[in-house]
Amino acid sequence: MELTDFFTNYTLRTITLGTAVLGAICGMLGSFAVLRKQSLLGDAISHASLPGIALAFIITGVKNDNLILIGALISGLVGTFWIKGIVKRTRLKNDTALGLILSLFFGLGMLLLTFIQKMPNANQAGLDKYLFGQAATLVEEDVWVMATVTGISLIVLLLFWKELKLLLFDPDYTKTLGFNTRFLDILITSFIVLAIVLGLKTVGVVLMSAMLLAPAAAARQWTNNLGIMIVLTSILGAFSGVLGTAISASQDNLSTGPVIVLVAAAFVAISFVFSPGRGLLFREIRIRRNRRELHLRKTLTFMYHIARDHEEISHPHAIKILNNFHGFSRKSLTKLEEQQFIKLNGKEWALTKKGYNEAEAMYNKMGTTHD
Repeated sequence: MELTDFFTNYTLRTITLGTAVLGAICGMLGSFAVLRKQSLLGDAISHASLPGIALAFIITGVKNDNLILIGALISGLVGTFWIKGIVKRTRLKNDTALGLILSLFFGLGMLLLTFIQKMPNANQAGLDKYLFGQAATLVEEDVWVMATVTGISLIVLLLFWKELKLLLFDPDYTKTLGFNTRFLDILITSFIVLAIVLGLKTVGVVLMSAMLLAPAAAARQWTNNLGIMIVLTSILGAFSGVLGTAISASQDNLSTGPVIVLVAAAFVAISFVFSPGRGLLFREIRIRRNRRELHLRKTLTFMYHIARDHEEISHPHAIKILNNFHGFSRKSLTKLEEQQFIKLNGKEWALTKKGYNEAEAMYNKMGTTHD
């Protein structure tokens, strides 16, 4: 495979554009699912769409992608509003309702697919692509539909930006301002359902939730700004689609959908480790730095207790006096000397005026805190 193939090969170009657009819209809308603590919603919606796929085929008798996706959309919306209805009208929590609807609809969908397999209809072949995804079946019409939905979603986000932002972080305050929170909730949820349904053909029911959540989870590690997060999730989602397509095209027998999900998961892992604000690596660095700083402060305070018993604060003391202090190390003495808190002379140390004042300030602050 060469780079020019992405521009000259119709199938590869279509798949790349389709997965890129799908990644962008899923990332954009997935941000809202993650920030609203509805990460399981994507999984529930994708699984809830399966009965709609099967029923659309049973009713029409033809394997028409548009009709099947309409069935998936209706089924996904029904499942979503059942979840909200269960939470509102019963004592069940949101995660319980999500798990219940996910299992119920997926079980029903699998039952209907089993029924379809026994039907004397040659058109039934290939329905399993909606279960696991088959990006190779994408055509230009699918890409245009995805691009249109992405554009509409972006326009809606811009029109209702302030309201949706308020709804994310303070639903009660949004309601007191007079905004229709029910309408806003239905609006953003409907677009999430639509994005998931569009991705079923590419990624499939089983993996679609990862496509929705992974870019948002990765972007969340890098920023606290909603606008930046949405842009970043769109970029990560699109790049996951392009890179996943390239990897799967470079090797035989590699399904595009799973590879895209694995690439997105790799971005999540990288973000968890290397993001400056929340990353595990930088957090460990900060912990170690704070620990070293604490040892330095403890050593300086211990020296202060020794030095203040003498009339002259710069009176030299033997280093071996510090051996009984657990925070002491040769490295800490060197650091204190670099900060001009002490002076070292062979096997002796002496507190400087700067070091004495620093330690006294810390000691007085500790005393004030305890009081």
